[in-house]
Amino acid sequence: MSLFDSKLSRKVLPVLVMAGMVGLTGCSKSDNAAEGASAADSKEGKTIRIATEGAYPPFNFTNNDGSLGGFDVDVANAICAEMKAKCEIVSQDWDGLIPGLLANKYDAIIAGMSITPERSATVDFTEPYFSNTMVWLAKKDGTFSPDNISNKDLGSQRSTTLGEYLLANFDNKDGNKVNLYDTYENAYLDLKSGRVDAVLAEKVSAADWLPENPEYAVIGKEIDNDDHLGIALRKNDALKEEFNAAINTLRSKGELAKIEEANFGK
Repeated sequence: MSLFDSKLSRKVLPVLVMAGMVGLTGCSKSDNAAEGASAADSKEGKTIRIATEGAYPPFNFTNNDGSLGGFDVDVANAICAEMKAKCEIVSQDWDGLIPGLLANKYDAIIAGMSITPERSATVDFTEPYFSNTMVWLAKKDGTFSPDNISNKDLGSQRSTTLGEYLLANFDNKDGNKVNLYDTYENAYLDLKSGRVDAVLAEKVSAADWLPENPEYAVIGKEIDNDDHLGIALRKNDALKEEFNAAINTLRSKGELAKIEEANFGK
């Protein structure tokens, strides 16, 4: 892919955070979410309710008309088509995604969510449908170097693998301070305003942001933290086997690669 070529990483969520839920409805936010939603049969076949964040472009985003788009949404629709199921996609704030799944608000999460041991203790994951890496974003003026990070304000998104990486390796060390944000967009805003010196971002997110911000660049080499994205489901849900079969079929047919190229470019 342009800007970056190798395999592509995402999020550490404190899975027990039972944050207040955002109301859900198909393809947009609303106040009409039904409790106990689960995959149900309809005249058109099985209906699968899938949650995404809707605020993490290019993986997932909310359009001006309230509809949801992005890589995760395209993957969800392709999986449902392969399973011959009706796909109902809803939006949910990041911190509420796993709590909402456990509360039966929806059947699965496709939201650029990393497979981690912490999450796997609470939910099941399918096999990976995507992998990503981390990169440093900073001004091109040479004031930031990943080879000598000291006395810097560093940013990323909270409740992510990247945020945890920053906290573990840099916070209150060598004069550095870590600032974590609700979304990458807010981290980028503070980077542009000078409140942080660099942002640790996922490669695909960085590639999406950089074209409109040419005074910034990826500084140094990308960091492969062995991060893989999976679909989260409730423990022991039979849907896991069906999702895995669909992912394997889409990958073998080259459909996943086509969806990647459509959303991320080459």
